[in-house]
Amino acid sequence: MTEPRFTERLRLVPIGPALTDELFHLHQDPGIARWYDTWTADDAREQAAAMGGAWRTDGVHKWLAYDRTTATLIGRGGLSYTADRRLEIGWAVRESLWGQGYATEIGRAGLDFAFGDLGASEVISFTETHNHRSRTVMERLGLRYDRDITHRGEPFVLYVKRVDA
Repeated sequence: MTEPRFTERLRLVPIGPALTDELFHLHQDPGIARWYDTWTADDAREQAAAMGGAWRTDGVHKWLAYDRTTATLIGRGGLSYTADRRLEIGWAVRESLWGQGYATEIGRAGLDFAFGDLGASEVISFTETHNHRSRTVMERLGLRYDRDITHRGEPFVLYVKRVDA
């Protein structure tokens, strides 16, 4: 598993089984649960194990984001591979912290990792069509709307950032 990464305000720690309790706590936040549902302890355990496995096999997945000064849990985010092996970036920030630039900071760290460390040529991101906050973050990070898609039977939008764009 990789070492933590640091941004101006955040310490980004790769998620694995040791962070199950914190991942569970994060997904009890009403703002995160609104988009990802409320997780049970078993959900968190399964997801933490899967993310840890992806870090070992793919060298990439999500981080938990902590405030560098206070160690407060801010959210999670980073990269993962989709089923068709496209590198996807995403984030989830505690609702009380929305509007403070944390999603953008997590996203920027993920893009730096993708295009720098991993040498990726493209990163995608997608969200529910009506998730305007997330779409704004995508645009702020330089991702561009590509097309409408269906994900889990729901209308989503796909954004893309390429090295040459």
